[in-house]
Amino acid sequence: MTTTAQTDVRARAEEHLRALVGRDDATLYDDQWAAIAALVVDRRRALVVQRTGWGKSAVYFVATLLLREQGAGPTVIISPLLALMRNQIAAAERAGIRAVTINSTNADQWAETHEAIARGEVDVLLVSPERLNNPGFRDEVLPRLAATCGLLVVDEAHCISDWGHDFRPDYRRIRTLLDELPDGIPVLATTATANQRVTDDVAEQLGGSVVEEAPRGRHETLVLRGSLDRASLRLGVVRLKTAEQRLAWLADHLREQPGSGIVYCLTVAATQEVAAYLRDRGHDVAAYSGQTEQTERLELEQALIDGRVKALVATSALGMGFDAALGFVVNLGAPDSPVAYYQQVGRAGRGAIDEASVVLLPATEDRDIWAYFASLAFPREELVRDTLAALAKAGGPMSTPALEARVDLSRTRLETMLKVLDVDGAVRRVRGGWEATGQPWSYDEERYRRVAEAREREQQAMLDYLATDRCRMAYLRAQLDDPELVADPSWTCGRCDRCGGLALSADVSDEAVGEAAARLARPGVAIDPRKQWPTGLSAVGVSLSGRIKQPAEEGRAVARLTDLGHGTALRALFRAEPAPDAVPVPLAQAMVTMLRDWEPSVDAIVVAESVTRGPLLGDLAAGLSRFLHRPVVGRWAVSDPSVPPGRGATNSAQRVAAVSRRCALDLDVPDAVEGRRVLLVDDLVVTGWSLTLGAAALHDAGASAVLPLTLAVSG
Repeated sequence: MTTTAQTDVRARAEEHLRALVGRDDATLYDDQWAAIAALVVDRRRALVVQRTGWGKSAVYFVATLLLREQGAGPTVIISPLLALMRNQIAAAERAGIRAVTINSTNADQWAETHEAIARGEVDVLLVSPERLNNPGFRDEVLPRLAATCGLLVVDEAHCISDWGHDFRPDYRRIRTLLDELPDGIPVLATTATANQRVTDDVAEQLGGSVVEEAPRGRHETLVLRGSLDRASLRLGVVRLKTAEQRLAWLADHLREQPGSGIVYCLTVAATQEVAAYLRDRGHDVAAYSGQTEQTERLELEQALIDGRVKALVATSALGMGFDAALGFVVNLGAPDSPVAYYQQVGRAGRGAIDEASVVLLPATEDRDIWAYFASLAFPREELVRDTLAALAKAGGPMSTPALEARVDLSRTRLETMLKVLDVDGAVRRVRGGWEATGQPWSYDEERYRRVAEAREREQQAMLDYLATDRCRMAYLRAQLDDPELVADPSWTCGRCDRCGGLALSADVSDEAVGEAAARLARPGVAIDPRKQWPTGLSAVGVSLSGRIKQPAEEGRAVARLTDLGHGTALRALFRAEPAPDAVPVPLAQAMVTMLRDWEPSVDAIVVAESVTRGPLLGDLAAGLSRFLHRPVVGRWAVSDPSVPPGRGATNSAQRVAAVSRRCALDLDVPDAVEGRRVLLVDDLVVTGWSLTLGAAALHDAGASAVLPLTLAVSG
């Protein structure tokens, strides 16, 4: 294309940009135009790594309009989050772009959407990555889209790479889709959070890479990386010793934060606990997590966008792509890497916000939570081989629940592993479940080890961020291998607490600390009874199925291990080796307080036997007997010590089978629980199946009701 023709295309692109952003003076950045020219003029592949708010969506929407004017098919955008899809559709409609989505929540609209695409009435189709491996979509819809789309966009492309902070197996299927695209279909990948290693990995999966200088071959990928400085963000860290001080800081200083924003927590339990405390202190906040019902999530997101709440107290479920003009982000607890932290703080300071406050309140228990999430990494080879063997033996499709009964993995880890094996070609998702392909597969232990080591280095880098005496934004940019910082390593932002541009008080009021301490000291977490036996128990030799005829009643634990208050003492208790012989006094006092609130009506006590914490449980049961004036009449005993105590802990069917073999009811006299309400005492709830089976055995022995009680719940 001639220079004059390119000038004409750029002029037309900027007309579309002005319609998109609603400003008559808007012009394209040079890198925006470079990406658009690569897609529209050269029909090539491009990877754009630019900061949040830079205008990556403008690139693919303007390119879509230009390509549609040239007669190209619709743009297909692979987008990871429903909230992000909603924002993208709203932005597209402002520019007159006809956008629709196919995702798990609108299955009733799929047929209509497919017909609209066939009639040429759709400019942009947004698809969740999970759709790529839905058998019907993959085999029937995807081939047509690959053949007819005008542009393929991979949003949040760092998810492709297992070096990225938010790797998703479904994204790896995009490589297969790329291989099936006809020549001349341009591809754009975008992300705001990728260091050089992730950038190189994504570019390789797109098809080679050259930074800045555009190669001539259409199958080479143009990589455009810009400065990741966020000029609106003022970064700071406030280090406080106790959980009650951190909560009190929020209560005392939340109103000082500009506008509305997000308070990020590391766990779902923390979002609920913190939101409840802040509401009691007069703040207009709400809890938000992946467990929040979908309709409520939409309402809460809109309330935050409209400024009708001061803050959402959220997990990272309120993350990528959420677009609002937010004045602050506070992290109560540190994410496990600077890259993940940059992703979260990028929610603030967008749009018309010139200055946004970003505060991190780290906690010593952060590392415990990091360790828990690290335990969910790719399973060891033995478990992968067990899965492949079970599928091969089945000789046909197996559903995930049926397979779960044969493999000692939780549902989430099993499904994630199957997706990886699917991409690797060892299994295939089909109607009815999964099947083995018979293709050879090797366990890439070296790669998994290197990924784990990289995660450990990132965790240390996050700890170093807390302690650094250098510019905080410069530190984050360095962790992201920002090319402009490499060129100017002495750069400082002038805005953070290290540069003197942000002064953060660590003062907290005695009143707020007192109320926080009272809330955190308030013990008591409900233990919800299991109501249904897991599917597939017959496959592991257990003749139980369907609804549990006589489930336990709702029980109580002092706290969750992840709680901000008693969680710290409980984590220390269960980490101790050897286990103490007696319940520590503060936890014993918390147990008494909880019992006074709960007031369980029981006639007798049965205690679970433990090989590793036997004296501790004996002390707990004896103390309960003295306080409640009720006798200990038996044990949920270890009858087969050859079954390890944690066997099957990640998988319901496997756990029921293991506990059924390991434990049996041992009563002092045969009719010890006949017609009685029994308190069933254990130390820790992990899956709940040991208590469930113990309750079933007590009901079989004549108990009229069973109430579980433990020191802790793991979640």
